[in-house]
Amino acid sequence: MVTSVAGVYLSYPFCAQKCTYCNFASGVFPRELERSYVHALQAELRAHPWEWGPQTVYLGGGTPSILEIDVLRTLLELIPGAPWAEATLEAAPGTVTPERARGWVECGVNRVSLGVQSFVETEIRRTGRKHTAQTVKDEIGILQEAGIGNINIDLIAGLSGQTEASWRESLDGIERLAPPHVSVYMLEVDEDSRLGKEMLLGGVRYGAAETPGDDQTAAFYETAVDRLSSLGIPRYEISNFARPGHESLHNLKYWKLEPYAGFGADAHSFDGATRRQNPESVNAYLAGEDSETTPAHLDEERFFVGLRLAAGIHPAPEDWLRFAAPIRRFVDAGLLETENGMLRLTNRGVLLSNEVFQEFLTP
Repeated sequence: MVTSVAGVYLSYPFCAQKCTYCNFASGVFPRELERSYVHALQAELRAHPWEWGPQTVYLGGGTPSILEIDVLRTLLELIPGAPWAEATLEAAPGTVTPERARGWVECGVNRVSLGVQSFVETEIRRTGRKHTAQTVKDEIGILQEAGIGNINIDLIAGLSGQTEASWRESLDGIERLAPPHVSVYMLEVDEDSRLGKEMLLGGVRYGAAETPGDDQTAAFYETAVDRLSSLGIPRYEISNFARPGHESLHNLKYWKLEPYAGFGADAHSFDGATRRQNPESVNAYLAGEDSETTPAHLDEERFFVGLRLAAGIHPAPEDWLRFAAPIRRFVDAGLLETENGMLRLTNRGVLLSNEVFQEFLTP
C-alpha cells in the first residue's frame, strides 16, 4: 500500500434543479441538509491523516458552483498542497458570475468544467436546464476575465430530440468558443432517471419518444471525434478531448491507476491496493454509515481502465500470456490493435468498449 495520494475529490451532490437524464446520487435538498452536509464534509477532511500533499483537487457534483465562496474557501483550506497543479470546479451554466469567478480564483481554483450538454435551446429545456448558448459564451468570458482559461465543456450525444443537424450545431458552438478541453458523453438512459422511467412507461414527457437510439447516438459520437480532431482537440480518452497539454491531470489519475482520496457522499478512494466507496446517499453519509472497502485487482483494472486511454496500455509479459485468447479474438475482430508492445482500442473498439472490457474481468 502506498502512503502518498496524488489527487483529492470532493463530492457536493446539491443542485439547483435535477436534470431529467441524471441518475447520480445528487439532487435538490433542503438548505438545512446542505448545511449539515458541509459540516460533515469538513469533519471528514479534518479527520483524514494528511501524510502527503495532493497534486490535484476536483470538486464535482451536483453543482459545486452554487457553493458560497466562504464555504468553498473553508473546505479547500482543509486540503494541503496549495497551490495545486490543477484544481477543477464543476459549474452549471447560469451560475457563473464575476464575483464567484474571482472568489474561485482566490480559493485556488484554476480550472472550470461547464456542464453545457447542448447549445440547442430545445434540447437544453428538455433536460431541465435553463441556459442558452449566449449564457455559455458570456460566462466563458467571465471566467477568462477572472484568470481561468483552462475550461472544459461537457456535451451529451443522444439527448431527446437531438438530430444530426442539431448535434452539428452544438459542435459549431465548440468551434466558436474554442475551449482547450471537451468531454463528450453518450447518453445512457436507465430507470433511475426521470427520462428513463418515462421511456420504460412508453410516455412522452421530457421528450422520451424522441430520444435517439444507440446506433444514432454512436453516430453522433463518431461525428464529434472527427470534428473535434479537425479543430485540434483530439481524443485522449473515450469521453475526453483536449488540445495538447490541456488533458485533465486529475482524471488521468483514474485511468492510470494513480492514487486519490475522495470525500463526501458516494466519493471513491484508491490507495494503490484497495478501493473505498463512501455511503452513496446524502442521508446515509450524514448518518455515518460505514464506507465499503474492497481489494483492487490491478492486473484486471489495468485493462478495463487503462484501455480507455487513446494511447492504450503497455501490458506486462505475464498479461499478454494470461489474456492471450481475448486479445487475439479482439484483434482479429478489429476491436483492438497492437503496436510496439502497446495495446489499444481501435475506433470501432471504442464503440464496443464495454464488451471488450468485460473479457478482462474475473467472473
